[in-house]
Amino acid sequence: MDDLHVPPGPGAPRGLRVPAGELVEQFSHASGPGGQGVNTTDSRVQLSLDLATTTALSDTQRELVLDRLSGRLSGTVLTVSAAEHRQQRRNRTAARQRLAALLRDALVPALVRRPTRPTNGSRRRRLEGKRRRSETKQHRRRPGPE
Repeated sequence: MDDLHVPPGPGAPRGLRVPAGELVEQFSHASGPGGQGVNTTDSRVQLSLDLATTTALSDTQRELVLDRLSGRLSGTVLTVSAAEHRQQRRNRTAARQRLAALLRDALVPALVRRPTRPTNGSRRRRLEGKRRRSETKQHRRRPGPE
Protein backbone atom coordinates (compact mmCIF):
# COMPACT_ATOMS: atom_id res chain seq x y z
CA MET A 1 0.00 0.00 0.00
CA ASP A 2 1.33 3.43 -0.96
CA ASP A 3 1.18 6.72 0.91
CA LEU A 4 -2.05 8.67 0.64
CA HIS A 5 -1.58 11.93 -1.26
CA VAL A 6 -4.08 14.72 -0.62
CA PRO A 7 -3.97 17.28 -3.45
CA PRO A 8 -3.14 20.92 -2.66
CA GLY A 9 -6.03 23.08 -1.56
CA PRO A 10 -6.85 26.25 0.39
CA GLY A 11 -6.00 24.75 3.81
CA ALA A 12 -2.94 22.82 2.62
CA PRO A 13 -1.16 24.72 -0.15
CA ARG A 14 1.44 21.98 -0.65
CA GLY A 15 -1.03 19.13 -0.14
CA LEU A 16 -0.64 16.34 2.41
CA ARG A 17 1.15 13.03 2.40
CA VAL A 18 -0.21 10.48 4.86
CA PRO A 19 2.31 7.64 5.40
CA ALA A 20 1.00 4.19 4.49
CA GLY A 21 1.89 2.89 7.94
CA GLU A 22 -0.67 5.19 9.56
CA LEU A 23 -3.55 3.90 7.42
CA VAL A 24 -5.42 0.80 8.59
CA GLU A 25 -7.36 -1.23 6.03
CA GLN A 26 -9.96 -3.84 6.90
CA PHE A 27 -11.82 -6.03 4.44
CA SER A 28 -15.22 -7.68 4.75
CA HIS A 29 -18.08 -9.09 2.69
CA ALA A 30 -19.88 -6.41 0.75
CA SER A 31 -23.59 -6.46 0.12
CA GLY A 32 -24.81 -5.83 -3.40
CA PRO A 33 -23.71 -7.17 -6.78
CA GLY A 34 -21.12 -9.87 -7.09
CA GLY A 35 -22.71 -12.95 -8.60
CA GLN A 36 -21.50 -16.32 -7.38
CA GLY A 37 -18.48 -14.88 -5.61
CA VAL A 38 -20.40 -12.38 -3.45
CA ASN A 39 -20.13 -14.52 -0.30
CA THR A 40 -16.53 -15.60 -0.80
CA THR A 41 -14.70 -12.38 -1.58
CA ASP A 42 -13.91 -9.64 0.90
CA SER A 43 -14.43 -6.69 -1.41
CA ARG A 44 -15.70 -4.10 1.10
CA VAL A 45 -12.92 -1.84 2.36
CA GLN A 46 -12.78 0.17 5.58
CA LEU A 47 -9.92 2.66 5.69
CA SER A 48 -9.08 4.23 9.06
CA LEU A 49 -6.75 7.03 10.09
CA ASP A 50 -6.06 8.20 13.64
CA LEU A 51 -6.08 11.98 13.33
CA ALA A 52 -4.57 12.52 16.79
CA THR A 53 -1.35 10.64 16.03
CA THR A 54 -0.83 11.19 12.30
CA THR A 55 2.35 12.95 11.25
CA ALA A 56 0.74 14.36 8.10
CA LEU A 57 -1.02 17.20 9.94
CA SER A 58 0.42 20.18 11.77
CA ASP A 59 -1.02 21.04 15.20
CA THR A 60 -3.29 23.78 13.83
CA GLN A 61 -4.48 21.54 11.00
CA ARG A 62 -5.10 18.72 13.49
CA GLU A 63 -7.29 20.95 15.69
CA LEU A 64 -9.25 22.15 12.68
CA VAL A 65 -9.82 18.65 11.28
CA LEU A 66 -10.79 17.18 14.68
CA ASP A 67 -13.29 20.00 15.17
CA ARG A 68 -14.80 19.87 11.69
CA LEU A 69 -15.05 16.08 11.45
CA SER A 70 -16.12 15.48 15.07
CA GLY A 71 -19.45 14.00 13.95
CA ARG A 72 -17.73 11.34 11.84
CA LEU A 73 -15.04 10.36 14.34
CA SER A 74 -14.90 7.42 16.69
CA GLY A 75 -12.63 8.89 19.36
CA THR A 76 -9.99 10.43 17.10
CA VAL A 77 -10.18 7.79 14.37
CA LEU A 78 -11.70 8.70 11.03
CA THR A 79 -13.08 5.66 9.17
CA VAL A 80 -14.24 5.59 5.55
CA SER A 81 -15.76 2.56 3.85
CA ALA A 82 -16.29 1.71 0.19
CA ALA A 83 -18.32 -1.18 -1.19
CA GLU A 84 -19.71 0.11 -4.48
CA HIS A 85 -17.42 -1.93 -6.73
CA ARG A 86 -17.11 -5.68 -7.15
CA GLN A 87 -13.32 -5.66 -7.01
CA GLN A 88 -11.45 -5.06 -3.78
CA ARG A 89 -8.79 -3.06 -5.61
CA ARG A 90 -11.33 -0.56 -6.94
CA ASN A 91 -12.95 -0.24 -3.50
CA ARG A 92 -9.50 0.44 -1.99
CA THR A 93 -8.99 3.24 -4.50
CA ALA A 94 -12.48 4.65 -3.81
CA ALA A 95 -11.92 4.61 -0.03
CA ARG A 96 -8.57 6.38 -0.40
CA GLN A 97 -10.12 9.04 -2.64
CA ARG A 98 -12.98 9.53 -0.18
CA LEU A 99 -10.59 9.92 2.76
CA ALA A 100 -8.43 12.40 0.82
CA ALA A 101 -11.52 14.44 -0.12
CA LEU A 102 -12.72 14.52 3.50
CA LEU A 103 -9.33 15.71 4.75
CA ARG A 104 -9.03 18.32 2.02
CA ASP A 105 -12.54 19.71 2.64
CA ALA A 106 -11.98 19.80 6.41
CA LEU A 107 -8.82 21.88 5.99
CA VAL A 108 -10.48 24.67 3.97
CA PRO A 109 -10.44 27.81 6.15
CA ALA A 110 -13.80 29.32 7.06
CA LEU A 111 -14.79 32.32 5.00
CA VAL A 112 -15.20 35.47 7.04
CA ARG A 113 -18.54 37.08 6.31
CA ARG A 114 -18.31 40.81 6.01
CA PRO A 115 -21.51 42.44 7.24
CA THR A 116 -23.25 44.38 4.50
CA ARG A 117 -26.22 46.71 4.41
CA PRO A 118 -29.17 46.50 2.04
CA THR A 119 -28.98 48.95 -0.84
CA ASN A 120 -31.42 51.82 -1.12
CA GLY A 121 -33.01 50.19 -4.16
CA SER A 122 -33.61 46.90 -2.36
CA ARG A 123 -35.12 48.75 0.63
CA ARG A 124 -37.40 50.73 -1.69
CA ARG A 125 -38.51 47.57 -3.55
CA ARG A 126 -39.22 45.74 -0.28
CA LEU A 127 -41.34 48.58 1.09
CA GLU A 128 -43.17 48.98 -2.23
CA GLY A 129 -44.01 45.26 -2.21
CA LYS A 130 -45.33 45.52 1.34
CA ARG A 131 -47.42 48.56 0.36
CA ARG A 132 -48.88 46.72 -2.66
CA ARG A 133 -49.71 43.67 -0.54
CA SER A 134 -51.40 45.88 2.05
CA GLU A 135 -53.55 47.59 -0.60
CA THR A 136 -54.54 44.20 -2.05
CA LYS A 137 -55.71 43.02 1.36
CA GLN A 138 -57.55 46.30 2.07
CA HIS A 139 -59.50 45.95 -1.19
CA ARG A 140 -60.71 42.50 -0.04
CA ARG A 141 -62.33 43.94 3.09
CA ARG A 142 -66.04 44.61 3.38
CA PRO A 143 -66.76 48.29 2.73
CA GLY A 144 -67.50 50.25 5.89
CA PRO A 145 -70.67 52.28 6.46
CA GLU A 146 -70.23 55.73 4.95
